[in-house]
Amino acid sequence: MKTTADLGDVRGKRVLVRSDLNVPLDGETITDDGRIRASLPTISALADAGARVVVCAHLGRPKGAPDPQYSLAPVASRLGELLGAPVAFATDTVGESARAVVDGLADGQVALLENLRFNAGETSKDEAERGAFADELAALADAYVSDGFGVVHRAQASVYDIATRLPAAMGGLVRAEVDVLQRLTRDPERPYAVVLGGAKVSDKLGVIDNLLGTADRLLIGGGMVFTFLKAQGHEVGTSLLEQDQLATVSEYLERAQRDGVEIVLPTDVVAATAFSADADHEVVAADAIPADRMGLDIGPESARLFADKLADCRTVFWNGPMGAFEMAPYAAGTEAVARALVEATKGGALTVVGGGDSAAAVRQLGFADEDFGHISTGGGASLEYLEGKSLPGIAVFDQAQEG
Repeated sequence: MKTTADLGDVRGKRVLVRSDLNVPLDGETITDDGRIRASLPTISALADAGARVVVCAHLGRPKGAPDPQYSLAPVASRLGELLGAPVAFATDTVGESARAVVDGLADGQVALLENLRFNAGETSKDEAERGAFADELAALADAYVSDGFGVVHRAQASVYDIATRLPAAMGGLVRAEVDVLQRLTRDPERPYAVVLGGAKVSDKLGVIDNLLGTADRLLIGGGMVFTFLKAQGHEVGTSLLEQDQLATVSEYLERAQRDGVEIVLPTDVVAATAFSADADHEVVAADAIPADRMGLDIGPESARLFADKLADCRTVFWNGPMGAFEMAPYAAGTEAVARALVEATKGGALTVVGGGDSAAAVRQLGFADEDFGHISTGGGASLEYLEGKSLPGIAVFDQAQEG
């Protein structure tokens, strides 16, 4: 696949970089700038090479029209701080401001366009509408670099269509993500464990289905575990439960047993009377959750069990927290898994934290990115890759190579 080196001398060229800057905001305050930091190497390298770097990205889910709460203006400020140089900000994406800002760039300077999703064409299912928006983006640049791994599973104008309209290359971040995911799917070093958490089992069905043929162990926590416990016939009280997935989960449990894949479920949970940090809570056996309580974290015995199951692993992929980690009483399980991954990393294992809530959790709990083998910037993209799906933002480069 083409990398930025294949673009040749970029000095004086306008290079459109699709980054993933979809950071969490509290008002105008960025609460986790991990994705901005992950985007820096490619942006900096292009700027240092004399390119006129035009960064584009999305934030949140606006409805195809400008919405001030989703403005990228705070991101432009933070990006400039991290780069140590001003970042020009266009108040639109392909309009008068964007054209003026891009025209005003000197070699080595960086600009950020306003939220791509303020334009309906970015996410349109209509190829003509999407293509028309891609044409407008392409008019702002001489070359394109795909460096937003968190969106490569979307066939969107700035991800897929633009790569067919300009000399295109894969940025260092996307290349690194793909390299790591290939190590997880092509003859991974064993034992290979996958830790899955988060709220809904339905979000992970495809990846569980595929991993039953790849992983040696699946460790299940988070809200999704209660569908597994219910499928085994246990009472789960008022815990999160997807009744319509019980048959599928039962089939997965049977298949795992038949194929020799170990599925590890919690033996105890922290159960509370309400979804609140202040609610009365206690540790109970996972097969005896009181009818009036909800499970909000794996318990201490389970935390030790999960750590033991990860101790000898040579490859670990983790996606989804073990509980409601945002609230202190329910953060211990997620912290225990993170510590187990840190120890595995020290022992030479490949440990991958699969983006999204997992990445936010480890940072909130005080861990550094360097404590793990790799922290993915794209939870959804990582999961779809592990499901065996084709990712449009990657496939477009394969098609170009074949062509």
